[in-house]
Amino acid sequence: MATVDQHCQQHDVVVVIVPLPAQGHLHASLELARRLSSAHNLPVYYVSTAAHVRQAQSRARGWDPLKTPNLKFSEFEVSFDIPPPNPNASIKFPSQLVPAFNSSLHLREPVAELVKKMARISTKVVVIHDFLTSYVVQDVPKIPNTECYCLHTVSAFVVFSYVWDAVKPHVPREAEVVLKQLPSLEGCNSPELEEFAQKQIDARIYGAGNIFSTSRVIEGLYIDLLETMSGKQWALGPFNPVELEIPTTAINRHYSLEWLDKQPVNSVIFVSFGSTTSLSEEEIKELAIGLEQSQQRFIWVLRDADKGDIFTGDVRKCQLPEGYEERVSERGLVMRDWAPQLEILGHVSTGGFMSHCGWNSCMESISMGVPIAAWPMHSDQPRNAVMITEGLKIGISVREWEKRNEVVPAETVEKAVRTLMVSSEGEEMRQRAAELKEAVKLSVMEGGVTQKEMESFVAHITR
Repeated sequence: MATVDQHCQQHDVVVVIVPLPAQGHLHASLELARRLSSAHNLPVYYVSTAAHVRQAQSRARGWDPLKTPNLKFSEFEVSFDIPPPNPNASIKFPSQLVPAFNSSLHLREPVAELVKKMARISTKVVVIHDFLTSYVVQDVPKIPNTECYCLHTVSAFVVFSYVWDAVKPHVPREAEVVLKQLPSLEGCNSPELEEFAQKQIDARIYGAGNIFSTSRVIEGLYIDLLETMSGKQWALGPFNPVELEIPTTAINRHYSLEWLDKQPVNSVIFVSFGSTTSLSEEEIKELAIGLEQSQQRFIWVLRDADKGDIFTGDVRKCQLPEGYEERVSERGLVMRDWAPQLEILGHVSTGGFMSHCGWNSCMESISMGVPIAAWPMHSDQPRNAVMITEGLKIGISVREWEKRNEVVPAETVEKAVRTLMVSSEGEEMRQRAAELKEAVKLSVMEGGVTQKEMESFVAHITR
Protein backbone atom coordinates (compact mmCIF):
# COMPACT_ATOMS: atom_id res chain seq x y z
CA MET A 1 0.00 0.00 0.00
CA ALA A 2 1.30 3.43 -0.92
CA THR A 3 1.64 5.94 1.88
CA VAL A 4 -0.21 9.25 1.93
CA ASP A 5 3.06 11.11 1.26
CA GLN A 6 3.74 8.93 -1.79
CA HIS A 7 0.24 9.62 -3.05
CA CYS A 8 0.39 13.40 -2.70
CA GLN A 9 1.69 15.06 -5.81
CA GLN A 10 1.30 18.66 -6.84
CA HIS A 11 -1.84 19.41 -8.87
CA ASP A 12 -4.15 22.34 -9.46
CA VAL A 13 -7.29 20.46 -8.40
CA VAL A 14 -7.40 17.14 -6.55
CA VAL A 15 -10.55 15.13 -5.82
CA VAL A 16 -10.96 12.99 -2.67
CA ILE A 17 -13.93 10.59 -2.53
CA VAL A 18 -15.09 9.13 0.79
CA PRO A 19 -17.78 6.41 0.38
CA LEU A 20 -19.86 4.56 2.95
CA PRO A 21 -18.55 0.97 3.29
CA ALA A 22 -21.59 -0.78 1.77
CA GLN A 23 -21.68 -2.25 -1.73
CA GLY A 24 -24.13 0.16 -3.40
CA HIS A 25 -22.31 3.17 -2.00
CA LEU A 26 -18.83 1.80 -2.79
CA HIS A 27 -19.90 1.07 -6.36
CA ALA A 28 -21.44 4.46 -7.11
CA SER A 29 -18.45 6.29 -5.61
CA LEU A 30 -15.98 4.17 -7.58
CA GLU A 31 -17.80 4.78 -10.86
CA LEU A 32 -17.80 8.52 -10.21
CA ALA A 33 -14.08 8.29 -9.40
CA ARG A 34 -13.51 6.46 -12.67
CA ARG A 35 -15.23 9.12 -14.76
CA LEU A 36 -13.56 12.08 -13.10
CA SER A 37 -10.12 10.48 -13.32
CA SER A 38 -10.37 9.00 -16.82
CA ALA A 39 -12.71 11.15 -18.89
CA HIS A 40 -11.80 14.44 -17.23
CA ASN A 41 -8.15 13.81 -16.36
CA LEU A 42 -8.49 14.79 -12.70
CA PRO A 43 -6.40 13.12 -9.98
CA VAL A 44 -8.83 11.23 -7.75
CA TYR A 45 -8.16 9.57 -4.39
CA TYR A 46 -10.65 6.94 -3.25
CA VAL A 47 -10.50 6.64 0.54
CA SER A 48 -11.90 3.88 2.77
CA THR A 49 -10.92 1.05 5.07
CA ALA A 50 -8.60 -1.55 3.55
CA ALA A 51 -11.34 -4.21 3.47
CA HIS A 52 -13.74 -1.97 1.61
CA VAL A 53 -11.23 -0.61 -0.88
CA ARG A 54 -10.54 -4.25 -1.75
CA GLN A 55 -14.28 -4.97 -2.02
CA ALA A 56 -14.85 -2.05 -4.37
CA GLN A 57 -11.91 -3.07 -6.56
CA SER A 58 -12.89 -6.73 -6.71
CA ARG A 59 -16.46 -6.03 -7.85
CA ALA A 60 -15.63 -3.55 -10.60
CA ARG A 61 -16.74 -5.21 -13.86
CA GLY A 62 -15.28 -4.52 -17.27
CA TRP A 63 -12.38 -2.37 -16.08
CA ASP A 64 -9.40 -2.56 -13.76
CA PRO A 65 -9.34 0.14 -11.05
CA LEU A 66 -5.67 -0.58 -10.39
CA LYS A 67 -4.77 0.23 -14.00
CA THR A 68 -6.82 3.40 -14.32
CA PRO A 69 -4.75 6.56 -14.87
CA ASN A 70 -5.14 9.27 -12.21
CA LEU A 71 -7.09 6.98 -9.83
CA LYS A 72 -5.34 6.26 -6.52
CA PHE A 73 -6.50 4.38 -3.45
CA SER A 74 -5.87 5.43 0.14
CA GLU A 75 -6.77 2.54 2.41
CA PHE A 76 -6.57 2.45 6.18
CA GLU A 77 -6.44 -0.66 8.35
CA VAL A 78 -9.41 -0.62 10.71
CA SER A 79 -10.64 -3.65 12.66
CA PHE A 80 -14.33 -4.32 13.32
CA ASP A 81 -16.71 -7.13 14.23
CA ILE A 82 -18.09 -9.22 11.35
CA PRO A 83 -21.37 -10.84 12.47
CA PRO A 84 -23.27 -13.02 9.97
CA PRO A 85 -26.53 -11.85 8.36
CA ASN A 86 -29.73 -12.79 10.21
CA PRO A 87 -32.30 -14.02 7.65
CA ASN A 88 -34.98 -14.23 10.36
CA ALA A 89 -34.65 -10.65 11.64
CA SER A 90 -37.95 -8.79 12.05
CA ILE A 91 -36.46 -5.82 10.15
CA LYS A 92 -34.72 -6.63 6.87
CA PHE A 93 -32.14 -3.89 7.27
CA PRO A 94 -28.67 -5.58 7.21
CA SER A 95 -27.64 -4.86 10.78
CA GLN A 96 -24.58 -7.09 10.28
CA LEU A 97 -23.09 -4.18 8.29
CA VAL A 98 -23.40 -1.60 11.07
CA PRO A 99 -20.03 -2.54 12.69
CA ALA A 100 -18.45 -1.89 9.27
CA PHE A 101 -20.28 1.44 9.05
CA ASN A 102 -19.00 2.34 12.51
CA SER A 103 -15.47 1.41 11.43
CA SER A 104 -15.61 4.31 8.99
CA LEU A 105 -15.88 6.71 11.94
CA HIS A 106 -12.20 5.99 12.63
CA LEU A 107 -11.30 7.61 9.31
CA ARG A 108 -12.04 11.13 10.55
CA GLU A 109 -8.48 11.96 11.56
CA PRO A 110 -6.72 10.13 8.66
CA VAL A 111 -8.96 11.81 6.10
CA ALA A 112 -8.36 15.25 7.62
CA GLU A 113 -4.59 14.64 7.54
CA LEU A 114 -4.73 13.44 3.94
CA VAL A 115 -6.70 16.53 2.86
CA LYS A 116 -4.34 18.87 4.76
CA LYS A 117 -1.31 17.43 2.97
CA MET A 118 -3.00 17.73 -0.40
CA ALA A 119 -4.22 21.25 0.31
CA ARG A 120 -0.65 22.39 0.98
CA ILE A 121 0.49 21.41 -2.50
CA SER A 122 -2.70 21.93 -4.55
CA THR A 123 -4.74 24.93 -5.55
CA LYS A 124 -7.94 23.20 -4.44
CA VAL A 125 -8.97 19.92 -2.85
CA VAL A 126 -12.50 18.83 -3.74
CA VAL A 127 -13.92 16.37 -1.20
CA ILE A 128 -16.91 14.31 -2.35
CA HIS A 129 -18.44 12.41 0.55
CA ASP A 130 -21.38 10.12 1.00
CA PHE A 131 -24.17 11.63 3.09
CA LEU A 132 -23.49 8.80 5.54
CA THR A 133 -19.82 9.75 5.89
CA SER A 134 -20.53 13.33 6.98
CA TYR A 135 -18.98 12.52 10.35
CA VAL A 136 -15.70 11.55 8.68
CA VAL A 137 -15.30 14.81 6.74
CA GLN A 138 -16.61 17.26 9.34
CA ASP A 139 -13.15 18.84 9.82
CA VAL A 140 -12.56 19.46 6.11
CA PRO A 141 -14.32 22.86 5.85
CA LYS A 142 -11.79 24.24 8.35
CA ILE A 143 -8.91 23.36 6.01
CA PRO A 144 -7.94 26.12 3.53
CA ASN A 145 -8.35 25.50 -0.21
CA THR A 146 -11.07 22.87 0.16
CA GLU A 147 -14.65 22.42 -1.06
CA CYS A 148 -17.13 19.72 -0.02
CA TYR A 149 -19.85 18.08 -2.10
CA CYS A 150 -22.33 15.50 -0.84
CA LEU A 151 -22.90 12.40 -2.97
CA HIS A 152 -26.38 10.91 -2.65
CA THR A 153 -26.50 7.28 -3.76
CA VAL A 154 -30.27 7.25 -3.28
CA SER A 155 -32.79 8.75 -5.71
CA ALA A 156 -33.55 12.46 -5.83
CA PHE A 157 -37.17 11.47 -5.24
CA VAL A 158 -36.25 9.86 -1.92
CA VAL A 159 -34.17 12.85 -0.78
CA PHE A 160 -37.00 15.23 -1.67
CA SER A 161 -39.56 12.96 0.01
CA TYR A 162 -37.93 13.55 3.40
CA VAL A 163 -38.29 17.31 2.93
CA TRP A 164 -41.85 16.93 1.73
CA ASP A 165 -42.70 14.71 4.71
CA ALA A 166 -41.42 17.39 7.07
CA VAL A 167 -42.76 20.64 5.64
CA LYS A 168 -45.17 19.67 2.80
CA PRO A 169 -43.99 22.41 0.41
CA HIS A 170 -46.13 23.26 -2.61
CA VAL A 171 -45.23 21.00 -5.52
CA PRO A 172 -46.59 20.45 -9.03
CA ARG A 173 -49.57 18.14 -9.17
CA GLU A 174 -47.52 15.56 -11.07
CA ALA A 175 -45.23 15.23 -8.05
CA GLU A 176 -47.96 15.55 -5.42
CA VAL A 177 -49.87 12.56 -6.82
CA VAL A 178 -46.79 10.37 -6.37
CA LEU A 179 -45.65 11.83 -3.04
CA LYS A 180 -49.05 11.20 -1.49
CA GLN A 181 -48.42 7.49 -1.95
CA LEU A 182 -45.24 7.48 0.12
CA PRO A 183 -45.04 4.52 2.49
CA SER A 184 -44.25 4.93 6.16
CA LEU A 185 -40.60 4.89 7.18
CA GLU A 186 -41.46 2.39 9.92
CA GLY A 187 -39.52 -0.83 9.51
CA CYS A 188 -37.05 0.62 6.97
CA ASN A 189 -34.04 0.78 9.29
CA SER A 190 -32.74 -0.89 12.41
CA PRO A 191 -32.13 0.99 15.70
CA GLU A 192 -28.38 0.49 15.18
CA LEU A 193 -28.54 2.24 11.82
CA GLU A 194 -30.64 5.06 13.23
CA GLU A 195 -27.95 5.68 15.84
CA PHE A 196 -25.23 5.70 13.17
CA ALA A 197 -27.27 8.00 10.91
CA GLN A 198 -27.85 10.45 13.76
CA LYS A 199 -24.07 10.86 14.09
CA GLN A 200 -23.98 11.86 10.42
CA ILE A 201 -26.86 14.30 10.80
CA ASP A 202 -25.23 15.90 13.85
CA ALA A 203 -21.96 16.31 11.91
CA ARG A 204 -23.59 17.44 8.66
CA ILE A 205 -21.77 20.17 6.79
CA TYR A 206 -23.29 22.54 4.29
CA GLY A 207 -21.00 22.23 1.32
CA ALA A 208 -20.94 23.65 -2.18
CA GLY A 209 -23.61 21.36 -3.64
CA ASN A 210 -25.06 17.88 -4.01
CA ILE A 211 -24.36 15.13 -6.51
CA PHE A 212 -26.95 12.51 -7.42
CA SER A 213 -26.62 9.09 -8.97
CA THR A 214 -29.50 9.80 -11.33
CA SER A 215 -30.33 11.59 -14.57
CA ARG A 216 -32.52 14.59 -15.24
CA VAL A 217 -34.37 12.56 -17.88
CA ILE A 218 -35.46 10.26 -15.05
CA GLU A 219 -35.84 12.62 -12.08
CA GLY A 220 -35.61 16.14 -13.49
CA LEU A 221 -38.75 17.18 -11.62
CA TYR A 222 -37.27 16.30 -8.22
CA ILE A 223 -33.81 17.68 -8.99
CA ASP A 224 -35.46 21.00 -9.90
CA LEU A 225 -37.51 20.97 -6.69
CA LEU A 226 -34.40 20.31 -4.61
CA GLU A 227 -32.57 23.15 -6.40
CA THR A 228 -35.24 25.61 -5.34
CA MET A 229 -34.77 24.57 -1.71
CA SER A 230 -31.09 23.78 -1.19
CA GLY A 231 -28.86 25.21 -3.90
CA LYS A 232 -26.88 23.57 -6.65
CA GLN A 233 -27.58 19.97 -7.56
CA TRP A 234 -25.82 17.87 -10.20
CA ALA A 235 -27.41 14.71 -11.64
CA LEU A 236 -24.35 12.82 -12.91
CA GLY A 237 -25.80 9.33 -13.31
CA PRO A 238 -26.37 6.68 -14.25
CA PHE A 239 -23.13 5.41 -12.72
CA ASN A 240 -23.12 2.42 -15.05
CA PRO A 241 -22.59 1.99 -18.80
CA VAL A 242 -25.73 2.49 -20.89
CA GLU A 243 -24.30 0.48 -23.79
CA LEU A 244 -22.61 -2.87 -23.23
CA GLU A 245 -19.99 -4.69 -25.21
CA ILE A 246 -21.08 -8.23 -24.30
CA PRO A 247 -18.68 -10.85 -25.69
CA THR A 248 -20.34 -13.37 -28.00
CA THR A 249 -17.62 -16.02 -27.69
CA ALA A 250 -17.14 -18.39 -24.77
CA ILE A 251 -13.91 -16.71 -23.67
CA ASN A 252 -14.58 -14.67 -20.50
CA ARG A 253 -18.32 -15.05 -21.06
CA HIS A 254 -20.36 -15.72 -17.94
CA TYR A 255 -22.37 -18.94 -17.96
CA SER A 256 -25.61 -17.05 -17.23
CA LEU A 257 -25.23 -15.16 -20.52
CA GLU A 258 -24.72 -18.42 -22.42
CA TRP A 259 -27.93 -19.71 -20.83
CA LEU A 260 -29.76 -16.52 -21.85
CA ASP A 261 -28.57 -16.94 -25.45
CA LYS A 262 -30.83 -20.00 -25.71
CA GLN A 263 -34.00 -18.20 -24.50
CA PRO A 264 -36.54 -16.19 -26.54
CA VAL A 265 -36.48 -12.39 -26.55
CA ASN A 266 -37.99 -10.76 -23.41
CA SER A 267 -38.91 -14.18 -21.97
CA VAL A 268 -36.76 -14.29 -18.80
CA ILE A 269 -37.37 -12.60 -15.46
CA PHE A 270 -34.20 -11.86 -13.50
CA VAL A 271 -34.69 -12.29 -9.73
CA SER A 272 -32.16 -10.67 -7.41
CA PHE A 273 -32.45 -8.81 -4.12
CA GLY A 274 -29.03 -7.22 -4.03
CA SER A 275 -26.08 -7.56 -1.68
CA THR A 276 -27.80 -6.59 1.59
CA THR A 277 -30.88 -8.84 1.76
CA SER A 278 -31.11 -12.28 3.37
CA LEU A 279 -34.27 -14.34 2.90
CA SER A 280 -35.52 -16.81 5.49
CA GLU A 281 -35.96 -20.46 4.58
CA GLU A 282 -39.74 -19.97 4.45
CA GLU A 283 -39.43 -16.94 2.16
CA ILE A 284 -37.10 -18.88 -0.15
CA LYS A 285 -39.55 -21.79 -0.31
CA GLU A 286 -42.52 -19.59 -1.23
CA LEU A 287 -40.51 -17.66 -3.81
CA ALA A 288 -39.26 -20.91 -5.34
CA ILE A 289 -42.76 -22.34 -5.63
CA GLY A 290 -44.12 -19.08 -7.05
CA LEU A 291 -41.46 -18.97 -9.75
CA GLU A 292 -42.10 -22.61 -10.61
CA GLN A 293 -45.88 -22.19 -10.76
CA SER A 294 -45.61 -19.08 -12.96
CA GLN A 295 -44.33 -21.31 -15.78
CA GLN A 296 -42.02 -18.44 -16.83
CA ARG A 297 -38.30 -18.58 -17.55
CA PHE A 298 -36.13 -17.12 -14.80
CA ILE A 299 -32.62 -16.50 -13.50
CA TRP A 300 -32.59 -16.37 -9.71
CA VAL A 301 -29.56 -15.12 -7.79
CA LEU A 302 -29.93 -16.96 -4.48
CA ARG A 303 -27.17 -15.81 -2.19
CA ASP A 304 -26.92 -14.52 1.35
CA ALA A 305 -26.33 -10.86 2.13
CA ASP A 306 -22.83 -9.45 2.37
CA LYS A 307 -21.02 -9.41 5.69
CA GLY A 308 -19.07 -6.36 6.77
CA ASP A 309 -15.94 -7.94 5.28
CA ILE A 310 -16.89 -10.09 2.27
CA PHE A 311 -13.52 -11.86 2.28
CA THR A 312 -13.84 -13.54 5.68
CA GLY A 313 -15.69 -16.59 6.98
CA ASP A 314 -18.21 -18.99 5.51
CA VAL A 315 -21.29 -18.00 3.53
CA ARG A 316 -24.65 -19.63 4.25
CA LYS A 317 -25.94 -21.77 1.40
CA CYS A 318 -29.65 -21.14 1.04
CA GLN A 319 -31.71 -24.34 0.75
CA LEU A 320 -34.28 -25.00 -1.96
CA PRO A 321 -37.10 -27.57 -1.90
CA GLU A 322 -35.80 -31.06 -2.66
CA GLY A 323 -35.40 -31.71 -6.38
CA TYR A 324 -36.29 -28.11 -7.25
CA GLU A 325 -33.35 -27.27 -9.51
CA GLU A 326 -33.82 -30.48 -11.49
CA ARG A 327 -37.55 -29.78 -11.98
CA VAL A 328 -37.01 -26.26 -13.29
CA SER A 329 -33.74 -26.90 -15.14
CA GLU A 330 -35.23 -26.40 -18.63
CA ARG A 331 -36.54 -22.90 -17.89
CA GLY A 332 -34.86 -21.77 -14.68
CA LEU A 333 -31.29 -21.04 -13.66
CA VAL A 334 -30.41 -20.70 -9.96
CA MET A 335 -27.14 -18.85 -9.31
CA ARG A 336 -25.39 -18.84 -5.96
CA ASP A 337 -22.43 -16.65 -6.85
CA TRP A 338 -21.90 -12.99 -7.73
CA ALA A 339 -23.93 -12.25 -10.88
CA PRO A 340 -23.06 -9.94 -13.80
CA GLN A 341 -26.29 -8.04 -13.17
CA LEU A 342 -25.90 -5.29 -15.76
CA GLU A 343 -25.04 -7.78 -18.51
CA ILE A 344 -28.01 -9.98 -17.57
CA LEU A 345 -30.35 -6.98 -17.62
CA GLY A 346 -28.87 -5.88 -20.94
CA HIS A 347 -29.40 -9.25 -22.64
CA VAL A 348 -32.23 -9.31 -25.20
CA SER A 349 -33.77 -12.38 -23.55
CA THR A 350 -34.33 -10.56 -20.24
CA GLY A 351 -37.80 -9.01 -20.09
CA GLY A 352 -38.32 -8.32 -16.39
CA PHE A 353 -36.52 -7.80 -13.09
CA MET A 354 -37.83 -8.83 -9.67
CA SER A 355 -35.85 -6.47 -7.46
CA HIS A 356 -35.44 -5.06 -3.97
CA CYS A 357 -35.33 -1.60 -5.61
CA GLY A 358 -31.94 -0.52 -4.35
CA TRP A 359 -31.23 2.62 -6.35
CA ASN A 360 -28.22 1.20 -8.23
CA SER A 361 -30.38 -1.72 -9.36
CA CYS A 362 -33.19 0.63 -10.37
CA MET A 363 -30.79 2.73 -12.44
CA GLU A 364 -29.29 -0.34 -14.11
CA SER A 365 -32.75 -1.69 -14.95
CA ILE A 366 -33.82 1.69 -16.37
CA SER A 367 -30.59 1.94 -18.39
CA MET A 368 -31.25 -1.47 -19.94
CA GLY A 369 -34.97 -0.83 -20.53
CA VAL A 370 -36.25 -3.58 -18.21
CA PRO A 371 -39.48 -3.17 -16.14
CA ILE A 372 -39.46 -4.09 -12.46
CA ALA A 373 -41.48 -6.26 -10.10
CA ALA A 374 -40.79 -4.17 -7.00
CA TRP A 375 -40.19 -6.03 -3.73
CA PRO A 376 -38.53 -3.50 -1.38
CA MET A 377 -36.81 -4.77 1.75
CA HIS A 378 -35.41 -1.81 3.76
CA SER A 379 -33.82 1.66 3.75
CA ASP A 380 -34.74 3.82 0.74
CA GLN A 381 -36.14 0.86 -1.19
CA PRO A 382 -39.87 1.26 -0.32
CA ARG A 383 -39.80 4.84 -1.62
CA ASN A 384 -37.76 3.92 -4.68
CA ALA A 385 -40.48 1.36 -5.40
CA VAL A 386 -43.09 4.14 -5.37
CA MET A 387 -41.00 6.11 -7.87
CA ILE A 388 -40.72 3.04 -10.13
CA THR A 389 -44.38 1.99 -9.98
CA GLU A 390 -46.25 5.29 -9.57
CA GLY A 391 -43.81 7.92 -10.80
CA LEU A 392 -42.18 6.31 -13.84
CA LYS A 393 -44.86 3.63 -14.27
CA ILE A 394 -42.34 0.99 -15.31
CA GLY A 395 -43.09 -1.55 -12.61
CA ILE A 396 -45.60 -3.34 -10.42
CA SER A 397 -45.58 -4.01 -6.69
CA VAL A 398 -45.10 -7.58 -5.54
CA ARG A 399 -46.57 -6.78 -2.13
CA GLU A 400 -47.60 -3.71 -0.14
CA TRP A 401 -45.04 -2.29 2.29
CA GLU A 402 -47.63 -2.46 5.08
CA LYS A 403 -47.44 -6.26 4.76
CA ARG A 404 -43.64 -6.37 5.04
CA ASN A 405 -43.74 -8.60 8.13
CA GLU A 406 -45.75 -11.30 6.36
CA VAL A 407 -44.16 -14.02 4.26
CA VAL A 408 -45.12 -13.41 0.63
CA PRO A 409 -47.06 -16.50 -0.49
CA ALA A 410 -46.21 -18.38 -3.67
CA GLU A 411 -49.52 -17.32 -5.25
CA THR A 412 -48.56 -13.65 -4.92
CA VAL A 413 -45.16 -14.28 -6.48
CA GLU A 414 -46.74 -16.23 -9.33
CA LYS A 415 -49.25 -13.45 -10.04
CA ALA A 416 -46.57 -10.73 -10.03
CA VAL A 417 -44.33 -12.70 -12.40
CA ARG A 418 -47.12 -13.46 -14.84
CA THR A 419 -48.38 -9.87 -14.76
CA LEU A 420 -44.95 -8.49 -15.57
CA MET A 421 -43.98 -11.08 -18.17
CA VAL A 422 -47.11 -12.17 -20.07
CA SER A 423 -49.86 -9.56 -19.62
CA SER A 424 -50.76 -6.49 -21.67
CA GLU A 425 -50.04 -4.39 -18.56
CA GLY A 426 -46.53 -5.80 -18.40
CA GLU A 427 -46.00 -5.21 -22.11
CA GLU A 428 -47.00 -1.54 -21.72
CA MET A 429 -44.44 -1.18 -18.90
CA ARG A 430 -41.81 -2.82 -21.08
CA GLN A 431 -42.53 -0.27 -23.81
CA ARG A 432 -42.26 2.66 -21.37
CA ALA A 433 -39.02 1.21 -19.99
CA ALA A 434 -37.63 0.92 -23.53
CA GLU A 435 -38.48 4.57 -24.22
CA LEU A 436 -36.82 5.66 -20.98
CA LYS A 437 -33.74 3.60 -21.88
CA GLU A 438 -33.41 5.52 -25.15
CA ALA A 439 -33.77 8.85 -23.33
CA VAL A 440 -31.03 7.87 -20.87
CA LYS A 441 -28.81 6.69 -23.73
CA LEU A 442 -29.18 10.03 -25.52
CA SER A 443 -28.52 11.92 -22.29
CA VAL A 444 -24.97 10.58 -21.95
CA MET A 445 -24.02 11.22 -25.58
CA GLU A 446 -22.33 14.37 -26.85
CA GLY A 447 -24.69 17.28 -26.22
CA GLY A 448 -26.96 15.20 -23.97
CA VAL A 449 -28.23 16.54 -20.65
CA THR A 450 -26.11 14.21 -18.51
CA GLN A 451 -22.99 14.93 -20.54
CA LYS A 452 -23.61 18.66 -20.11
CA GLU A 453 -24.24 18.14 -16.40
CA MET A 454 -20.86 16.45 -15.93
CA GLU A 455 -19.13 19.18 -17.93
CA SER A 456 -20.86 21.75 -15.72
CA PHE A 457 -19.68 20.01 -12.56
CA VAL A 458 -16.08 19.66 -13.74
CA ALA A 459 -16.04 23.31 -14.86
CA HIS A 460 -17.39 24.30 -11.44
CA ILE A 461 -14.82 22.43 -9.38
CA THR A 462 -11.91 23.51 -11.62
CA ARG A 463 -12.96 27.17 -11.89
